[in-house]
Amino acid sequence: MKKFLSAHGRTLALIGVLVPLLALFVYVALRSGPLAPVPVTVAAVESKSIAPALFGIGTVEARYINKIGPTFAGRVKRLDVHVGDRVKAGQVLGEMDPIDLDDRIRSQEATFKRAGAALREAEARQAYAQAQARRYEQLLAVRSTSEEIAAAKRQELQIADAALSAAREDLARARADRAAVVTQRSNLRLIAPVDGLVAVRNADPGTTVVAGQAVVEVIDPKSLWINVRFDQISATGLAAGLPTRIVLRSRNGQILTGRVLRVEPLADAVTEETLAKVMFDSLPVPLPPVGELAEVTVALPALATAPVILNAAVQRVDGKLGVWQIVDGDARFTPVTLGAGDLDGHMQVKEGLKGGDRVIVYSEKTLTRYSRIHVVERIPGVTQ
Repeated sequence: MKKFLSAHGRTLALIGVLVPLLALFVYVALRSGPLAPVPVTVAAVESKSIAPALFGIGTVEARYINKIGPTFAGRVKRLDVHVGDRVKAGQVLGEMDPIDLDDRIRSQEATFKRAGAALREAEARQAYAQAQARRYEQLLAVRSTSEEIAAAKRQELQIADAALSAAREDLARARADRAAVVTQRSNLRLIAPVDGLVAVRNADPGTTVVAGQAVVEVIDPKSLWINVRFDQISATGLAAGLPTRIVLRSRNGQILTGRVLRVEPLADAVTEETLAKVMFDSLPVPLPPVGELAEVTVALPALATAPVILNAAVQRVDGKLGVWQIVDGDARFTPVTLGAGDLDGHMQVKEGLKGGDRVIVYSEKTLTRYSRIHVVERIPGVTQ
């Protein structure tokens, strides 16, 4: 009997130790173990209007690039400008080597003078033939000459008229040939068509270039614009005239203002992007280099009032887009239909939520339908 009581006491003592340990284990498992509630941050659905915006990346380009070069193959004789130089409209930038053009001009001058002399000779012959034909017509009228002689004089007049016409054509052709060579000679001078900035110098003196090859490229600084690419998914509402904010890569966050000049009718089917041209309200000083990257934000018109959530709350579960909504203290996945959003992270909700609903924005780990949640102000390590 005494041994039984001793064993019973040890059993009770063991139970007295194990029960608190088991309770502590269950408590720890439910509070900090795998069965513990998931810390979450919560936000209420607001009904308000948002001003959506588009963000795109572009490059600075020149709207007009004047490529100046010769109209025929030749050798660069001199070039008076360098990259970065400012030039005025009509300024001579350089000159091509004339080679044999001066000799050809002198040859054409001689040909032109010879054609002029031939014309004067033809005019004199035609005047003499005309006088002779008139005189013999008068003699024929009084029967002082024969019909054959008068006909011969009329034929001589016709021949003189034809020779005069040919001489005039020869003179016109010589004049045109001379003008063509003179024009060709004048094209040897490389002249700036507009006020601008020398952007490219493709040749140096002594370089042989072909017809149409650009020796110097001049851009009009006033025509600088940005060729911007926007994701087609979010490009709804993009239109000409909308205000923009521009941040050039080299300006260390300096914000410039501009506007959308036009939306290109042709999109990029490969990258699925919409193209647009953006102009500066005022040109930055100093001018940005052509080809520099720029970040462009386009402000779209404000939308009508609707339920709005943070885009961080949007999740995709089993292929459905939705949010984890708090209903009676538990997390429940609610599919939603989203509308437009702004660059501050707000999204319009077309269907699925209403103003005042509470949704989970951040969670410490992935939620499931069986997850228990614990609402906190902030989750350590999560940027909000």
